[in-house]
Amino acid sequence: MRLRDELPVDHRLGRVYRYGAGLCGVILLVFGCLGFADQLSPFNTDGTQISGMSTNGVLSLISVVVGLALIGGAVIGGNFASTLNMTVGTLFLLSGFYHLFVLDRPANFLDFGMSNVMFSFVMGLLIACFGMYGRVSSKLPHDNPYWRRRHPREAAREALAARRRASQAALGPAQGGALTPVQDSAPTPALMRSQD
Repeated sequence: MRLRDELPVDHRLGRVYRYGAGLCGVILLVFGCLGFADQLSPFNTDGTQISGMSTNGVLSLISVVVGLALIGGAVIGGNFASTLNMTVGTLFLLSGFYHLFVLDRPANFLDFGMSNVMFSFVMGLLIACFGMYGRVSSKLPHDNPYWRRRHPREAAREALAARRRASQAALGPAQGGALTPVQDSAPTPALMRSQD
């Protein structure tokens, strides 16, 4: 079974994953393209600012690649977009922590400033939340595909009960009402003949 098989194609969670990935991907793509438009050198750490954040050519390239990956995830959608959002969000958070510790040191080859660190934390949390929406919770609704995947027996019982209710509702008006438990447990003529 592939991961995409868990989530129905038209499920409302798929839209959240798609819109989240697309929105964050476009933001990163615009930031990276602005860096390329300024023709920044790859490892320059002189503090060139774009949109209030310091950047260089490598950071612009990384922003464009990650932005395109998120936009690709938005196009594919479903569980792929959700998993991609969670992964990229986690990488952004880790990047924020790493660059927080290497500010004003030679290891800061992406020329991160404090505004970049804050952006990395905010964007990482935003992307991760878009990816985890409807997947990670202690009280998922029972129609949620992830709840059904984690609780197959209960989901099967609920589906069977729903099918029985639907069939009784369909038979009910045609036969003058729903079957009572006494009518339902009455032996059939074929069963009575086999007992004789």
